[in-house]
Amino acid sequence: MLTLTAASVCVAQSPELRFGETVPRDVREMYDRGLRYLSETQAEDGGWEGGQQGPGVDGLCVIAFLASGEDPNFGIYSNQIRKGLRKIIGTQDPTTGYMGNSMYHHGFAMLALAEAYGAVDDRNLWPPGDASTQRSIGEALELAVRLAITSQKKNSLGAWRYSPEAQDADTSVSGSILVGLLAARNSGVEVPDEAIDRAIGYFKSMTANNGQVAYAGGLGGLNESIARISIATLVYSIARRQDLTQYAAAKTYLVDNMDTTGGHYKEYTLYYEAQALFQGDGEAWEKWNKQLIRKLKTEQQENGSFDGSYGKPLATSMSLLALALNYRFLPIYER
Repeated sequence: MLTLTAASVCVAQSPELRFGETVPRDVREMYDRGLRYLSETQAEDGGWEGGQQGPGVDGLCVIAFLASGEDPNFGIYSNQIRKGLRKIIGTQDPTTGYMGNSMYHHGFAMLALAEAYGAVDDRNLWPPGDASTQRSIGEALELAVRLAITSQKKNSLGAWRYSPEAQDADTSVSGSILVGLLAARNSGVEVPDEAIDRAIGYFKSMTANNGQVAYAGGLGGLNESIARISIATLVYSIARRQDLTQYAAAKTYLVDNMDTTGGHYKEYTLYYEAQALFQGDGEAWEKWNKQLIRKLKTEQQENGSFDGSYGKPLATSMSLLALALNYRFLPIYER
């Protein structure tokens, strides 16, 4: 049985007050422009359209708003956050808990619910008269976690792929689900240790001695992918498994090759690489972060968006979230 513990509503405060550090001006300006773009392009139903779309993209956009440190209940983007969360919850199957048409979407949507749980006041989430008939953030999150756990139990590899019924797995989809589960556990949802241990076991089996990480089908599927190496480094870190030799190998490879570009999936790579370096090697992250700021400053469009392989909403939200480590506001972004 998955149970929820009580979570108090958090009132956001300035990152400078929380950490005594000033967020670089370029980051603040880029982030503000990016949020204005996401605000202006949010559909009336709370989602985002253009390229890839669905609850996973909506979730990443919501997380981008949450990561800025603005009060999610009374701040300037509180309406956008509530609309986005309503859209995510509205897409959820009320019986199975599945969100979207892919476990990718489910993982990122679950992460958004976990980061919103305890920060967004459910009393203001739904319009008057609707709250009693709609799921709360916590209820939706519990259902989402249950779906992920049920899917994993059916999977002989102890991980996930595109369908909740899949019998194979890959490190990319599994990373999105595992990060969502770890965020849910941090927020107060009970996630069995066995589920985390099995998933970490899968990542161990996919991490080579030199730190490279395979995509699917075992170590025979190896080729250099900074995105996958970042995902593995990140999940080992936030699962508190820095004792593993696989973690040390992946982190070392990542730091030694942190200037390698993400190729076709650049925004996806930046999103995970930022978090992995921040968690794994603060000094390396500081150096890489300065380069990231310069890079994204030249790539941001006049309207605040970023271009990417799967449309502006996804590219913009992931690019902003790569910068969001400068704010250190989201619980999942804490060391």
